Amino acid sequence: MDVDNLLKIVLVLVLVWLVLEIVEGVLGLFVGILSALPSILGVVVVVLIVLWLLDRI
Repeated sequence: MDVDNLLKIVLVLVLVWLVLEIVEGVLGLFVGILSALPSILGVVVVVLIVLWLLDRI
């Protein structure tokens, strides 16, 4: 019975570790998107200015 309990504890710890890895990956992706946000906004502003100058807006 002691070995079964130990295996259950190890299984739970591995599952917690995997969930934390997945959450870290998702948060890393979110932070990556946020870090690219100023560049994306700069491109949007340039496109809007060009469209304004070409009378497309």
